[in-house]
Amino acid sequence: MSRRSLLIGSGAALGSLTLTGGAAGARAPRGVDHRGRDGLPIVIGHRGSPAYRPEHTIASYTLAIEMGADYIEPDLEFTKDGELVARHEPDIGATTDVADHPEFASRRTTRTIDGTVFSNTWFTVDFTLDELKTLRAKERLPLVRPHNTALNGLFEVPTFQEVIDLAKANGVGIYPETKHPTFYHSVGFSFDDPLLDTLRRNDLDSADAKVFIQSFEVGNLKRLRDRTKLPLIQLIDSAGAPADFVAAGDARTYDDLVTPRGLAEIATYADGIGPDKGRIVAGNSAGKPLGDPTTLVRDAHRVGLLVHPFTFRPENEFLASDFRVGDSGSTEFGHARGDQPAELDQYYGLGIDGLFADNPDTAVAVRKKTFGPTPARG
Repeated sequence: MSRRSLLIGSGAALGSLTLTGGAAGARAPRGVDHRGRDGLPIVIGHRGSPAYRPEHTIASYTLAIEMGADYIEPDLEFTKDGELVARHEPDIGATTDVADHPEFASRRTTRTIDGTVFSNTWFTVDFTLDELKTLRAKERLPLVRPHNTALNGLFEVPTFQEVIDLAKANGVGIYPETKHPTFYHSVGFSFDDPLLDTLRRNDLDSADAKVFIQSFEVGNLKRLRDRTKLPLIQLIDSAGAPADFVAAGDARTYDDLVTPRGLAEIATYADGIGPDKGRIVAGNSAGKPLGDPTTLVRDAHRVGLLVHPFTFRPENEFLASDFRVGDSGSTEFGHARGDQPAELDQYYGLGIDGLFADNPDTAVAVRKKTFGPTPARG
C-alpha cells in the first residue's frame, strides 16, 4: 500500500472519531446549510474559481456557481468613500490595470499593512468607487495561471452588493472575509456597520441566511458576536499571529489558537475555524512531503466548532510533493495539474465540514465520489 493510501485510510479512521457535541460555553453552529446539503461538507468557491478566471470577478464567481459551489467567497476591502469591494488585498497594483491609467499615476504610494511593506503600488482606500470602476481586473498569478491572462482587462472590480446579487439570484451562499480590520481601523474604517448593514438590507441577517463571516483577526469577530446571528469563522494561518494581537502586544500566536485551550476560547465567540490545510495534515504545503494527520478536526469538533480548511488548489505549484505529477524539470510543471483529487479525498475522510477550493468543480466531483450525489440546489 502506498504512503498516500495509508494516509487516506488513517484519515478516514480519524474522521470516524470526531465529535460534534459542544463543550460548556461553546456556541452551537448557527445558520442554514452549515454542514452542506444532506449534511455533507460544503464547497466554498475561494475568490470564485481562480483556477479558471481572474479572482474576485463576477466571471470567477459565476463559474464557481456553475461548477456547483455551495458558497462564494469575497474578500472585502474599503474604497476611499467607504464602499465595500471584492479584492484579495488593498493593494491593487498586480490585480488591476491601474498602472495603465496615467490619471492615477500620482496615487502610487507605499503602505505597511500588518507588518508587510507594499511598495510603490496602489490601494483601494485611495480610490472612490467610481474611480475603481474605471479599472479592469488582471490575473494575479500569471506564471502559474497563464491561461487566465487571456481574460485580462475584461472584468470590473465588483462591489460586495454585486456579489450578493449574483449569489441570491443563483441560490448560493456568501462567505465574506473582513480583510485587515486593524489596518483599516488605522485609516478610519470599521467593517462592523457597513458589513452588517449591507447584509441587513439584503435580508441576509437572520439565523437561516446562507452566510458565514470570517476573519484572521479575533477582536472584530468578538464584536460581531453580539450583533449578528450569522455564524462566524476564525481563520487560522499556517504561522504568525492575528494582526490585532500583534498590535495590542498580545504574545499569543495562531499556534496557541489550535491548542485545546485556544479552541475552547474560540468556541465562546465563533462557530468554526478556517485553518490552513497544513494544520490538519502536517507538511501539506507546497513541495513538502506529507506528514501524518493531526487531531485538529477532532479537537475542534469536541468543542462544537466547524472546520473549513483552506486553500485547495490544483496546480503542482501549490501541492505537497506526494500529490505533484509530472516532470519537475519541465517549464510547464508548476502550472500543470497534480493529483489534487487524492488530496481532497483525504480531507473529506478526515471529517471536515467544508473547504475552500480554487477549482470548485473538482471539489464537488470528489465529494460526490466520496459520499454519493447530493440533491439539486433549490
